[in-house]
Amino acid sequence: MARVVSPPFLPSKPSAGRGRGARSNASGRFERIAYEGFDDGWSDEAPEEHKTSVQEEPARKIVTFNDSPYVGFDRSINPYRGCEHGCSYCFARPTHAYLGLSPGLDFETRLFAKPNAAALLRRELSNSRYEVRPIAIGTNTDPYQPIERRYRVMREVLEVLHEFSHPVSILTKSDLVLRDLDLLAPMARDGLARVMLSITTLDGKLARAMEPRAPRPGLRLEAVRVLAKAGVPTGTVHGPMIPGLSDHELEALMEEAAARGATYAAYTILRLPLEVADLFEEWLETFAPNHKSRVLNHLREMNGGRTYDVAWSRAEEPRSTVAQLMRARFRNAYRRLGFTEMPDLDCSRFSPPAAVRPQLSLFG
Repeated sequence: MARVVSPPFLPSKPSAGRGRGARSNASGRFERIAYEGFDDGWSDEAPEEHKTSVQEEPARKIVTFNDSPYVGFDRSINPYRGCEHGCSYCFARPTHAYLGLSPGLDFETRLFAKPNAAALLRRELSNSRYEVRPIAIGTNTDPYQPIERRYRVMREVLEVLHEFSHPVSILTKSDLVLRDLDLLAPMARDGLARVMLSITTLDGKLARAMEPRAPRPGLRLEAVRVLAKAGVPTGTVHGPMIPGLSDHELEALMEEAAARGATYAAYTILRLPLEVADLFEEWLETFAPNHKSRVLNHLREMNGGRTYDVAWSRAEEPRSTVAQLMRARFRNAYRRLGFTEMPDLDCSRFSPPAAVRPQLSLFG
């Protein structure tokens, strides 16, 4: 099948919030009073600099369970709330509204770390009623976002999982995952770990505009190579593919990943739930105004005439021509490149350390 091509991405000049994905900071949907920025034409002062702040938030539980039919796991861990990568399209942005904060700039600048995550995890895994299944990490916000270098919450969580021989599946945009190769490699040898790198584009300019504080695509591809060489089952997820902007890169992304040792892959198409729709439209207007109408028209076609409709977006069978074409392209490339199924993880090795076994009855 011929590769789909698209006009080159030519970024416009950012209007505000340098190094940030969101262009505004409108109040969350649960707030009684809504605040929005307004240019009255009088002030020529530079926009306010939005610096990153981190608040430590002692959690009460760390393993979150779900029964959603739309995801392939039933439990996950989120070491952080908010994400400094600042991806303009991030579907997790609306979760900040539950904190009384904006899904816009607040989501990527006002972050929350869970310093007691490892202690909670050790306690929860030691419960005699706990039934082991793979834990997914990185499904909401990135566990290897920049603040992980300082707080090391993900590192401590991974140490506990290693200690308990508990299976884990990791998704990240960051090559910082290589820091923990000393844990991931032995876990992988026992069938306890797999990693996926999210790589959305090979275009450095587009990546910088769309994912301003995530490592550049080349670093993520290098992480794929190093992980695979170390024996860690490694795959890539290419998404969100943005129809009319980046979807033409799908085959090239898969080819680059396969060349570096990735053995499985996945893709997603852009979803814009709740506040994300307005935020992404602002991003398009700022960085890719020439692509805006094309992107939004494709999205409406894929969502039954709306910007986002979960019944259409999450349908088992794609309902639009663009979505059907993308699935066919992905499947063809998957076969051509020799990708295999995502490897299963071994739950049979799970074993609380001897030091905690005598205390299991305390948590029964």
